[in-house]
Amino acid sequence: MDAGKDSSELVAAQYVALAATWGASFLFIKVGLGGLSPGQVMLGRVVTGAITLGVISAVRRSRLPSDPATWAHLAVVAVLMCDAPFLLIAWAEQRIPSSLASIYNAATPLMTALWGLAVLPAERPTRPRLAGLVTGFVGVALVLAPWHSGGRGHLLAQLACLAAAACYGAAFTYMRRHVSPRGVAALPAATVQVGLAAVIALTFAPWLATAPARLSPAVAGSVLALGTLGTGIAYIWNIGIVAAWGAAIASTVTYVIPVVGVVLGVLVLSETLTWNEPAGAVIVILGILIAGNRLAPVARHRPGDRRQPPQPASDSVRGD
Repeated sequence: MDAGKDSSELVAAQYVALAATWGASFLFIKVGLGGLSPGQVMLGRVVTGAITLGVISAVRRSRLPSDPATWAHLAVVAVLMCDAPFLLIAWAEQRIPSSLASIYNAATPLMTALWGLAVLPAERPTRPRLAGLVTGFVGVALVLAPWHSGGRGHLLAQLACLAAAACYGAAFTYMRRHVSPRGVAALPAATVQVGLAAVIALTFAPWLATAPARLSPAVAGSVLALGTLGTGIAYIWNIGIVAAWGAAIASTVTYVIPVVGVVLGVLVLSETLTWNEPAGAVIVILGILIAGNRLAPVARHRPGDRRQPPQPASDSVRGD
């Protein structure tokens, strides 16, 4: 048996599992809300995720960073990447379908690019990037559909999902500026990040997670899946995919997540879509491709030519 072929098939399986897990997270949130409050769903997933990553780090004997400044920066990332967006999405899904919440997840790379332009001096407002941002936010406006009379709660819930995407974008930008230069490996960084998110969530639990809980096998299983798979093992899959295929290809999972979320919401929860929601999602993804200059043809690299062909920009990905 060809070892290279086996390795490629394993990475492909990890990619499919990653897309399915992160896409299904919106379904798990909706099911979890059947017996828990948004704060309890957020608390359950970060605690189980922290335990999962802690066990994996211990088994792999992964060394956690010892620099207090690194832990402080990862605490900021924990709030922006885990606590705040998890709570916002769970709150929103009390009022909107899980499929719609998953569509807003596609706006994360746009938010990341916007934050990068705002706070990273090295980022340049190039014509493709600006065109992509404008195109993408036209798609967001189409999904938002302010002309629909869904009620104030429905609009606020959609804005909460958009705010969650903005949190993810801020987290990626913060990591690029303050964490990546420190050379922390992915697994220890994820372990500390989710662990600190669990500590912060437990600290605020008396205010956020005090509602009576009605646990059932479906509710408990959904929260365990959110934490163990979506906030734990999925990080390991993502690390393997990035190592094997590169960040640019690994980031394409961002485009698959809303597809999985929509399909599961429609088939499992019998949710309905209006025409503007998938149409807006397609425009958002088009904007991401334009902003990353991924629609431009790659020039053929000729032998002896010292110029390197343009490389696609890589978007960060994360668990939902």
